Amino acid sequence: MTAYALREAIRDVLGHFWNESFGQIYPTLYALEADGHVIREGGQRARSSTFTITASGRARLRDLLDEPVQESPPRNGLLLRLFFGRALGPQRCADLLRQAQTQAQVRLAELEGLLVELTAAEGHTPDWPYIRLTILAGIRQARASADWAAEGLASLDAVTPDTGASS
Repeated sequence: MTAYALREAIRDVLGHFWNESFGQIYPTLYALEADGHVIREGGQRARSSTFTITASGRARLRDLLDEPVQESPPRNGLLLRLFFGRALGPQRCADLLRQAQTQAQVRLAELEGLLVELTAAEGHTPDWPYIRLTILAGIRQARASADWAAEGLASLDAVTPDTGASS
């Protein structure tokens, strides 16, 4: 798989829970190659090369997957803005919530479509039950986000613009 194909696969298949940039992928592939965890075939540049995982690479992957899960500290620009919502006012906060709701609904539709598509294509493979778990988690998160945004919009209806307090 080329670095570009790897980036596309991460975006398309893992994108609802994992993200990597080209700036992360290329140095990582070079380090994996230096450690003997992947073999590069083709051109001298990563962009034109194909990388294949080696037996030691599979062992290293298993080791990484066995490590305890480390949660990243949360960082949510929307929630930060809503926390300081009085400075923005209820109308701007409502706009942010409508945008978040739309994004969640789009993501929900994408994931539901992905579930149908992959069920037909991958439903018989040994990896499918595990892949399905991640898609179902994304569906639940998107649905919860859309519902939360709707609830937030309803609660902002009771806020008076001048003070930000509920009536």
